[in-house]
Amino acid sequence: MNIPVIQFPGSNCDLDAIYILKKMGIDTSLIWHKEFVSQDDFDGVILPGGFSYGDHLRAGIIAAFSPAMKIVKEMVKEGKPVLGICNGFQILVESGLLPGALIKNSCLTFVCKWVIIRSETNRTAFTNQITKDNLLHIPIAHAEGRYFNEKKALKEMYDNDQIVFRYVDENGEINDEANPNGSIDNIGGVCNLEGNVAGLMPHPERASEKILSPFRTNDGILIFKSMFEYIKKKSA
Repeated sequence: MNIPVIQFPGSNCDLDAIYILKKMGIDTSLIWHKEFVSQDDFDGVILPGGFSYGDHLRAGIIAAFSPAMKIVKEMVKEGKPVLGICNGFQILVESGLLPGALIKNSCLTFVCKWVIIRSETNRTAFTNQITKDNLLHIPIAHAEGRYFNEKKALKEMYDNDQIVFRYVDENGEINDEANPNGSIDNIGGVCNLEGNVAGLMPHPERASEKILSPFRTNDGILIFKSMFEYIKKKSA
């Protein structure tokens, strides 16, 4: 099993993702976006967090036109799992691989803190090891993480079980106080129809070791374990 991490100009969470994958015993490598020219040797891919191209124009839009994204789109067609974390989520949205938009936080400032997200579905390549309604403690760090979609499109996403994570309080309740960026319906992560492409604003790679968490949990590792199990089952 080989899951590379694509590095764009301005990526800064790429090595964190590499570290966690290696710790799990997964073959991985850091690949510069212009050098990612074939999907044949890989079982999935991760688009990491950061500020690709300095977030010029808007977050993720320039990276969406990188040569690497042509290969990523081919991987998606083959059913391989593609995970976008924070800036990676923005790139997937700008590439048209995920629905909706990510706009400036409602507070208009950069937000960096630990949040709680609730798993809304366990059907995806990244939540099959997470019980539905399970609460995960994971940090965020973004300025353009406010998820938005039009009412009709959002209803279709709910009907198709495409809402993956929502921000909640310590009791698992959805409210304004638990929403760190003003996302519509407290949405923190979504997926495509098939469930093999997902994006989330929280950083699971920063919450995969208990020593890093103020809650002494490693909830983020479940997302990577789910990706691992999906690939293993798909290749069986």
